[in-house]
Amino acid sequence: MMSDDQYDPTPSEDELEAHLQTRNMVVNLGPSHPATHGTVRLRIELDGETIVKMDPEIGFLHRGFQKSCENVTWTQCLPYTDRLDYVAALTNNLGFLSAIEALMGVEIPERAKYIRVIAAELHRIASHLTTVGAVGLELGGFAPFLYCIEGRELITDRVTELTGARLTTSYGRVGGLNRDLPAGWEDKVLRSLVKIEEHLDEADRLLTRNRIFTDRLRGTGVITKDDALDFGFTGPCLRANGVNYDVRKAKPYWVYERMNFEVPLGNNGDNFDRYYLRILETKQSIAIIRQAFKELPQGPVMIDDWRIALPPKEQVYSTIEGVIAHFKLVMEGIPVPVGEVYHATEAANGELGWYLKSDGSGRPYKCHVRAPGFQILSGLARMCEGRMLADLIPTFDTINMIGGEVEQ
Repeated sequence: MMSDDQYDPTPSEDELEAHLQTRNMVVNLGPSHPATHGTVRLRIELDGETIVKMDPEIGFLHRGFQKSCENVTWTQCLPYTDRLDYVAALTNNLGFLSAIEALMGVEIPERAKYIRVIAAELHRIASHLTTVGAVGLELGGFAPFLYCIEGRELITDRVTELTGARLTTSYGRVGGLNRDLPAGWEDKVLRSLVKIEEHLDEADRLLTRNRIFTDRLRGTGVITKDDALDFGFTGPCLRANGVNYDVRKAKPYWVYERMNFEVPLGNNGDNFDRYYLRILETKQSIAIIRQAFKELPQGPVMIDDWRIALPPKEQVYSTIEGVIAHFKLVMEGIPVPVGEVYHATEAANGELGWYLKSDGSGRPYKCHVRAPGFQILSGLARMCEGRMLADLIPTFDTINMIGGEVEQ
């Protein structure tokens, strides 16, 4: 029989848990939330601070992209492609135009190819700087965010000079480009790249060797290589698992086969690898731009075919042939031959693929975009369930969810 001094009336932890009436908490993160740089609602089930289940809900930026494109001419689709990834509009513009040109079998001038490479890489840098800066800001680092955004602003200034717009560029055209490079633009870009390198190095020193920052990233947001492939990951989020897939290398387009650059790879598939790969890729993009400027040939930036390209203004104003060609292209659109095509380019977040179908008219019969963000967002729950709620913020940052391309 137990004596009074041996009796302990305090119940054990297991006994307490068995009698407590507890349940998991369900909270909403978003759709508008200061810690998510994207408009998405995350329905999260929590056991304490551990994420038990997550359900991403999209649709808040849905614009009916595909149906909108089917009701305008091929060229008039360009403003819609701008808004897929509003930080890197040029990659969307030029990728869409390349798909049309592949469907038509059109070869654009050499100078236009080089300028497309330069323009796309500038906006790749802008996207990566935004991601690196956002990761730093949302984990408490305001200074590196300012360095990255100042670098992005330099890109935006150069893009404005090139295209006439800061964000929604609509720069390219089927068969080439809207206009040639402005006078003195090459020198401005090269000087801006030097400044961007300085800002990137400063952000790198502040973040990559910061113990507090790296402890929040290493080993969090992990996804296995097999799961990443199953979900359809591409871009930095796939290469963080060591998968060497980059459309610029796997299936070169424009003049990427002539460019000397490396594809950085990670090993762990965690937040740190996804963050640091963007720093390394930015340095590679800078090298590509410098090489492209060195090799940039002289010549036209648009094909000379009035069935595709608008005739020169002097011809429109002075000849009946110019007036008719201009009228038909503007009112009826470019007559793309009957057929279908899938064509992909490497955008900032991964493979940007276009499935286009033409019925022979001047308007798309079908226009579908395989944007990289949708597949990556689909894997967010796999990366976060079983982890702490605090780990969601850097994970969401490093996948760089862009609402426009996810929802279309």
